[in-house]
Amino acid sequence: MAQQSDKNPAQLYEDFLVPGIHARWIPMFLDYAKPQPGERALDVACGTGIVTRNLAPEVGDSGQVVGVDINPDMLAVARNIPAPKGAGIEWHQSEATALPSGPFDVVTCQQGLQFFPDPLLALQEMQRVLAPGGRVALSVFRGLSHHPVFEALLQAEARYLDQPVERVATPFMLGDADRLHQLLAEAGFQDIQVTPESHEVRFPSADTFVQLTLLAAAAFMPNVAEDSAAQQALIQAVEQEAGDAVRQYEGSDGLSFPMHAHMAVAVA
Repeated sequence: MAQQSDKNPAQLYEDFLVPGIHARWIPMFLDYAKPQPGERALDVACGTGIVTRNLAPEVGDSGQVVGVDINPDMLAVARNIPAPKGAGIEWHQSEATALPSGPFDVVTCQQGLQFFPDPLLALQEMQRVLAPGGRVALSVFRGLSHHPVFEALLQAEARYLDQPVERVATPFMLGDADRLHQLLAEAGFQDIQVTPESHEVRFPSADTFVQLTLLAAAAFMPNVAEDSAAQQALIQAVEQEAGDAVRQYEGSDGLSFPMHAHMAVAVA
């Protein structure tokens, strides 16, 4: 049975997708980014700030942390979350092609590059705001074929909406390691390393995962965003087609499945 939610997509993202997916990658991602005490850090496409807040204690009181996102609703949620110890955080609303000037010692971007209209321009801008010898750390999900749970969900969604799957599968559309390496090189980065990594993600149940993932996504779709009946129809149709495929990964302690990403680091 599909459920309603009175939360906006940004709050759904923070309450559901951050603990289920994004927060679980933080220790590994920070191992690649290697933030140091006193450094100036910029987090691009910061969303509700999960990476940004974890950078603050790493760079400490003598460091600087800036979080940038284009979505004002995401930033509103980020600003309402209690600040961590360490560097104070500055939140900025801007596109990835118009970043604060810096210079910064490290620029991070967790699962944001694939959403930018022009990833190369965004990487060039990251390179511009880095101090000489500064570094960038990125994570980008591998292709949809590596994610059977999302593949079942998104293919069902695309069929219901009569759209190509690429239209709804943006998080998985920059999953080729060679392409990521090429973009970083074209942007002027050196010492580029792209490494495949995997991590288990968890959700309370398969039904909750399907419903809330689609509610968050549906809010951005034309003709669906403001129509709760259309949202519920979408959820019910996708549950009927893809529910069994998702429930294969459900156990007594909830839904759990691996996700796969490329971690990329490079020097300006």
